[in-house]
Amino acid sequence: MDLNVVYEDNHIIVVVKPPNVPSQGDKTGDDDMLTIVKRYIKEKYNKPGDVYLGLVHRLDRPVGGIMIFARTSKAASRLSQQVRDKEFKKTYLVIVDGKMEEKSGVLEDYLIKDERTNLSRVAKAEEVGAKYAKLDYEVIKYDEGADLSLVKVNLHTGRHHQIRVQFSSRNHSIYADQKYGTRGKRKKIALWAYKLTITHPVTKEKMTFEAEPQGNIKRMLCEIV
Repeated sequence: MDLNVVYEDNHIIVVVKPPNVPSQGDKTGDDDMLTIVKRYIKEKYNKPGDVYLGLVHRLDRPVGGIMIFARTSKAASRLSQQVRDKEFKKTYLVIVDGKMEEKSGVLEDYLIKDERTNLSRVAKAEEVGAKYAKLDYEVIKYDEGADLSLVKVNLHTGRHHQIRVQFSSRNHSIYADQKYGTRGKRKKIALWAYKLTITHPVTKEKMTFEAEPQGNIKRMLCEIV
């Protein structure tokens, strides 16, 4: 796989994850982004031995888009703190079934992950294991003929399958979502990590990185817009 590098310095590296590539190694044994980026650094800089690379956040396997990795333990620690402090801003583009009632809004739920099935569901706050989930959204376009909406989503929390679960629980499942959707099963999920904003862990500069959608996602977005 040719690695699409958006930005790199001695502290961080920002890349574009293609759909259906795991963020890190899993039971399938397929090449994952952590391994691919390590290999890239090792070869480009002719580094001996094992290459350090910190996994700061993840994208679901079917989801493509912008990802950042830390090249030092100090950068990893500081970026992870930004995630905990909700200073790590992630924006997604998504195509959902139907017409949203409101042009913009906030979705708040409590979610529980089922480890056995690797699925999450909306739960009551008092249920054991329930975690608070929040996002805000803005509808960019509604296609009446296809009955699909193009939506921009800002995540406030990073729960398991959060965007997928919160929209599907409101009868607006993501197009081509194999786990929570009903339409477009033969295509790639219409969910793309479009933009990422961080504070550089060393220089303290505010930085924003973007990745234009690829493949089926790009074609669907072009059609609906």
